[in-house]
This record gives sequence, structure tokens and C-alpha cells, in this order.
Amino acid sequence: MGLPFIDNGRRKRDQVVAVDLGSRVTKAVHLQRVGGGFKFLGFACVDAPLAGDKPVSKEAQTEHFKKVIETLGARTKQVSLSIGVSDSELRFAEMPLVPVDELRSVLRLSGKNYVQQELKDCLFDCHMLPPKDPKKGESAKGVLKTRVIIGFARKEFVDQWIAVTRGAGVLAEDITLGYICPANAFEMAMPEVFAKEVVALVDIGYKNTTISILQTGQLMLSRVVAFGAQRLTASLAEAMGVTPDEAELGRQAMTPEIESAAQAILVPLGRELRASIDFIDHQLDKSVSQVFFSGGPARNNTIVQALQTELMVPCQAWNPTSFLTLALPAHQLGDIETVAPQLAVAVGAAVTSF
Repeated sequence: MGLPFIDNGRRKRDQVVAVDLGSRVTKAVHLQRVGGGFKFLGFACVDAPLAGDKPVSKEAQTEHFKKVIETLGARTKQVSLSIGVSDSELRFAEMPLVPVDELRSVLRLSGKNYVQQELKDCLFDCHMLPPKDPKKGESAKGVLKTRVIIGFARKEFVDQWIAVTRGAGVLAEDITLGYICPANAFEMAMPEVFAKEVVALVDIGYKNTTISILQTGQLMLSRVVAFGAQRLTASLAEAMGVTPDEAELGRQAMTPEIESAAQAILVPLGRELRASIDFIDHQLDKSVSQVFFSGGPARNNTIVQALQTELMVPCQAWNPTSFLTLALPAHQLGDIETVAPQLAVAVGAAVTSF
């Protein structure tokens, strides 16, 4: 499920560099196709530039992107970018069952009828979900309809990142949505579960958490909840009487007091997840069998277990790099198991680009 805003040629490539433009940390991966599999050649996690309440300047973004590419150490000049959920939108709509090119034309001319806003100043793409029962898809006029996933972002924002990558000496060959990248990586990492079960993928970012529910490989629901590592850390710091840096998960021993505070802070997120699961259970008349967590906080088992208690559904962190053959530099081999949950979006963007 690509939904690429920019796609300069989709030729076959043997190597891909993918960059996840996170709000706090930029993540990048370097993958190589080898036969029927992939080699994992390197990764980079670099703190994003901050400017308080002001937008980060184009010059600062360019210098940051240069640092990401230098840290990664890849020589390829083509990169794939994944835009975060704060700067893009994902919507579902019922649309006529026509070729995708025709769907794009319909959205370009009358996008407001389907996504409640004009798309004239946006770059967008769509992905058609196959109708499960053609007879149920017919409207009163006999027009067959199907469910369509529509992704879009402001053209000005996308153009700015194209200029940033050029300034950093590389070319943005693909630009796609962060919403759908974890699902693409999950398909590769856990193909049996992806193809046969109803599962929830929960990616906990710095500012937001993305909830994706898949039914036998199809994206049925996508939500963004304004709860992430930033809020979790700030609340823990207040509860513990320490600074946010000191409260950052992983820097403190998980005492019973800290675990109790974390569980209480996670209740709002747990309720949002529970509401999403209940909604899809009602819509599909099928239960979510498992919940899989990625993102920085997913590295802490206390977080996952606290949410499992709230959800009453089996929960676990998953490794988006598990299907890759490791060919990492020696200094990264010891870190990959810890870092892997943060790379779900970047890995998903990479496999989409091959």
C-alpha cells in the first residue's frame, strides 16, 4: 500500500534509503535487495532541530538532513521520505469502482465531496480496497462503489522537503505517508498474522500515537491520538519531581512507584485504544486478536503490559527489522535490538519503495 505523493519512476532498485521525518527524532534506514530477501545495511537516529514555538528554518532542516545522511553513511543519492501524521491526512471514503487514475481525477475536481476539504493545494494519492460483496456495493442508481483510502498533504510542505533534500545533496525519489508504513513493515515481518488475523498496530511517537487496525491484510481503521512519549515523559517527571530528561523511560530504574505512575498516566491512551478496538469489533463482527506496539516507548515492557491490562487483549512489542538479514556496521549490531521498535515507519517506507 504505497500512496506515494511523489514517485519518480518506480524503477527497480537494489538499494533504498528511507527517512522517517519524526517530530523529535529523525530515523533513517539503508536496505539492499538480495535475491528474494533484504539486507539491513545501516540505520541512523538523529535528534530533530527544535525552534520552540517557531517553525524550524529551511536552512536548519537542510543541515539536519545532511547530518542524517552522513550518520547513515549510505552513498546512494536517492531517498524515500515518510511524512508524519502531524503534516498529512488519511481518510476513508466510499467512491465509484473505477480505475485508480479516474479516482484521482474525481478527487482533484471534487475532493471536498469525499474528504471534506479541497485538494487543489494538496498532493494526494489513493488506494482502492476491493469490495467484499459486489451486490452490497451497489448504490440506488446501480453504480458499484468501494472503500478507498485517500492520503494527502499540503503541496507547499512537500515542496519544502524536496528543496531540503536537494540542499542536502540527495533526491527525494518517493514521498509517502507515515500512517501506512508500519502496516507495510508488519506484512514483511509477520506475514502469517498479517494475512489471517484482525490485529491492531499501535505506533507511539513523540507527540502522537497512530492506531491502525488490519483485517486479513486490509487497513480497516486509522486513527491518531494526541498522546505520545512527550506527554508520557512530562507526566512522569511531574509525578516523580524530576526533570523530563531524568524521567525519560530507560534512564530510571523501574521501581514499583514509577510503574504505578506510568500505568495511571497511560489510562487515557488505553481508553482510546479500547474505543478503537470496540468500534472495529462492532463493525466487522470480529474481535481484534492481538495488539502490536512500535515506537520508542514500546521498548519498555512496563508500558506494553500496562496497556494490556487496560485493553484485556494480548499485547506485545514487535520488531520491524526481524525479516532483514543483518549486515550492519559492527558498532550498530549491539544496538539494533533496542532501537528496532523505533524503525517501523522507516522500514515500512523502504520496503514500499523497492
